[in-house]
Amino acid sequence: MTFISSILSWFSSIFFSKAAEISVVGLQSSGKTSFVNVIGSGQWSEDVVPTIAFNYRKVRKGAVTLKIWDVAGQPKFRSMWERYCNGVDALVFVVDSADQEKFDTACFELHQLLAQPNLTGVPLLVLGNKNDIPSHASVKDLIRDLQLDKIQDRPVSCYSCSMKSQHNLDIVLRWLSDRSH
Repeated sequence: MTFISSILSWFSSIFFSKAAEISVVGLQSSGKTSFVNVIGSGQWSEDVVPTIAFNYRKVRKGAVTLKIWDVAGQPKFRSMWERYCNGVDALVFVVDSADQEKFDTACFELHQLLAQPNLTGVPLLVLGNKNDIPSHASVKDLIRDLQLDKIQDRPVSCYSCSMKSQHNLDIVLRWLSDRSH
């Protein structure tokens, strides 16, 4: 990078920076913390400790600063989801797309969360994680099984991805960047 382009990049980051606050929720072992780690460091690791309560992380990607709430997915923590989703610019719901036995529970928990009046209108991004596993559900299956087509009070997007291979993560980052202000 030349000196001039580095100065232009620096000015751009000061005068054209954006910020977004997001909450990442989903059932346990869906890949929420892996998603946050891959966005933050660009690295995937198998050694991820289950989240207890929540983690907070601030990540800068280009001119976008993401403030990320990574909320635990075990049943005893799901009642806290609303608290960490209140006031955010977007909700990210991560689903293990290879564990279709949990789709009914995921659908129930997602719609319970979205029914909270203070979350009306908050954009929703559903990530069908683990698409590197042959038995994963397609985006079409996720839309049907999670009843995403019935959600009318907010923008909804659904992508299939893999944190391990970082497949489709550039699209996800662009989506998040578009929701920043």
